Amino acid sequence: MFLGVLAGNVNHPVANVLVENIVSRTTNSVFVNMDDISEVEVVGGESQDPEATLKKVEAEIRQVTHELQLLEGRKQRLVARRDKLRDSIQQQKSAKLAQKDWDRHDFPWSKELESVQKSVFKIDKLRAHQLPTMNATMSGIDSILIMPTGGGKSLCFQLPALVSKGITLVVSPLVSLMEDQLMGLHDRGVQAAMLSATSTRDEVNTVHNDMTNANSRLKLLYVTPEKLSKSKRFMAKLQKMHQMGRFARLAIDEVHCCSQWGHDFRPDYKFLGIMRKMFPGTPILGLTATATSRVIQDVQKILNIQGCLILKASFNRPNLFYEVRPKPSSQEECITQLQRMLEGEFQGQSGIIYTMTIKDSEDLVPELRKRGLRVAPYHAQLPAEVRSKVHRRWVENEYQAVVATIAFGMGIDKPDVRYVIHHCISKSMENFYQESGRAGRDGETARCIVFWRFADLTRQSTMVFTEQTGLENLYGLVSYCLDGIRCRRNIIADHFDERWESSDCGRMCDHCSNAREAKVVDMTKYGDQLLLILSKAASLDQRLTGQKLIDLFLGKGIPKLRVEEAIAKGVSREQAENIVAFLLVDGFLREDFHFTPYNTISYILPGPKAEAGISPSSLTIGGIRKSLAQEPSQAKISTPSSKHSLDQSAKKKKVDDRNTTSKLDKGFSDKDSRSDSSESMSSNKHSLMKNSVNKSSAGKMKKSSEKIMSDTHPFTKNSGSAGLGSKMKKSSENVAVGDEDFNSSDNVDRMSSKKVSLNDGDSDSSGSVDRVSVSSDSDEAGPSKKRRIITIEDSSDASDG
Repeated sequence: MFLGVLAGNVNHPVANVLVENIVSRTTNSVFVNMDDISEVEVVGGESQDPEATLKKVEAEIRQVTHELQLLEGRKQRLVARRDKLRDSIQQQKSAKLAQKDWDRHDFPWSKELESVQKSVFKIDKLRAHQLPTMNATMSGIDSILIMPTGGGKSLCFQLPALVSKGITLVVSPLVSLMEDQLMGLHDRGVQAAMLSATSTRDEVNTVHNDMTNANSRLKLLYVTPEKLSKSKRFMAKLQKMHQMGRFARLAIDEVHCCSQWGHDFRPDYKFLGIMRKMFPGTPILGLTATATSRVIQDVQKILNIQGCLILKASFNRPNLFYEVRPKPSSQEECITQLQRMLEGEFQGQSGIIYTMTIKDSEDLVPELRKRGLRVAPYHAQLPAEVRSKVHRRWVENEYQAVVATIAFGMGIDKPDVRYVIHHCISKSMENFYQESGRAGRDGETARCIVFWRFADLTRQSTMVFTEQTGLENLYGLVSYCLDGIRCRRNIIADHFDERWESSDCGRMCDHCSNAREAKVVDMTKYGDQLLLILSKAASLDQRLTGQKLIDLFLGKGIPKLRVEEAIAKGVSREQAENIVAFLLVDGFLREDFHFTPYNTISYILPGPKAEAGISPSSLTIGGIRKSLAQEPSQAKISTPSSKHSLDQSAKKKKVDDRNTTSKLDKGFSDKDSRSDSSESMSSNKHSLMKNSVNKSSAGKMKKSSEKIMSDTHPFTKNSGSAGLGSKMKKSSENVAVGDEDFNSSDNVDRMSSKKVSLNDGDSDSSGSVDRVSVSSDSDEAGPSKKRRIITIEDSSDASDG
């Protein structure tokens, strides 16, 4: 301040002297003060050695940058450790809550709860985890219930709502779910209401009045998350209801939708994070059928209910039979196959056929109706009254099946659904598990069938790749479809952090009911061939979709892009599709997405494994079926409404292993028998790739591909169990299924034979194979060296085709 005053007085003698001294010092010497580097003095305004000074300054910058990187790395490690400690503390709190005996019958409300359970819902005995969930929410404890589809989650908030004072607010993602539950509640005489975009003004006013009317009999109010996030009027009424003490609890159905790590993330669900602060004292109950540990932790943080009670039931649905069947290449054959299933093994039974898009649903229904089948479409673009009508008629069995998108079915409580058919693959294991879980809610046997073909992979990937974990989730389900050895239930269990033994399956999947032997081969040759094709395309400034790559792999497609030495010999179209699908899941190849004015296109590029010079995972050739001594003589699946059964005791011929070598066995040669030419291709592939492949697009997806690559996704190609029989056309794009013509009188008894001839179009049936699969293990080289064992099973023991 003193210098400022003096400097302001230019005539002051002391000020003049001080200013002159300061200027002299500033202009004659400048000191760069650095912690561990010697001072650099600049005399007379210029450095004595500018180049030396510059080098020292740059060295100091590098050192500081390095130290900042070390500090940033240390910070990240500390943040990660902090988050783990917080999660651990919350888990301890949850574990402590779980130790309490919530299954007791001596709570103040226990007698009334049991009375309403029997008188209103007509239920004599509750299922596992239902009573603990009810007691916890009645005690005002925040809870999350993870229970398989069909386990009875909705009862866990409906029954307490009738015992509690006030209104239970239920947040649900789909109108169909709310309509289904409202129908059931109204049939039982329960006062329940719903607010959605289709609600009339009178309906909205009536509900708003009931919310703040102490004499109202309304017990359950269903709303969508969008209603909460976008209606200020509704939120004002909700606050008033809370102030009056009428907000009994908040039940959030499909609570996994809160998390961006979940398979059905919805932004409006994140708005629910303010509910805890706005409505203190109101217990929150989250419910879901599909959530990993990671998602559950994220949900707790979003809803501000860390350390809440977590109740988790097993994901195993022992009455469901899981299987994967090959999808015919043409729409006509698909429709024929669906017709034979609905008129054969599922005749007179109720079910759901899931499609990928609205167009798929609209295309299938007219064709199936032309063939005399009672089916109806269900999707989001249908008017609300039409959807409700279709839903009601299906529940009352006027329609045999609903051909639907995923807009249908969440929370649907129709107990006698005997089959769920996925005409196209789902976008994740969570979606598949939830959708297939709508079958067999009555505890009787039901079938969950997925039709798999490579074309559906790229259709789905172009729709999900923008989601944070979209491709990772999709590839997880592709692995399920490709796997031809592992128990289907084991694959599902691994995904949901559970550990099941094969004995838990009880031969209720297509693999456990028809086990196969296997032998190991190598996939390097095929990986090399595909890289050569990609290299040549890149050198000609061409991009290849999956289908174009497969065409060239089979020696077809554009002549100028063909690579003679990269043509796969003795491989059918379906086998080639499964090879490319596996290499995508394995990380040896990857998808690169490009937008057009009308759609999004998926192109294939070398993946992180190929770019790093790592060979693709190993393959296993599956041979004859395991001996009869290792299998029971029979295993039948029957349903209460039909006498049709699945006969698992197909007669097996004794086959000399020396005579079971198939065309695919010859094509997929093992490591010891690879030719010198394939080894030379392997040595040259990376130099070709380096010069030809589009590096800029390769870099974009590398990180996400590396993440996918780190997962040990098993590969398989499953033959399925039901096909079109000998009437299917022989071509390189079709799958000929022997002994499975559903027009025959004993079609269902033979449907388990699962003998699929994957012929090359012009070859005889002696070169047939059944199934491709993979198991995985890891060696000491770490995640990038994980080995997958794929199985392709011979059907040379079949009596024909």
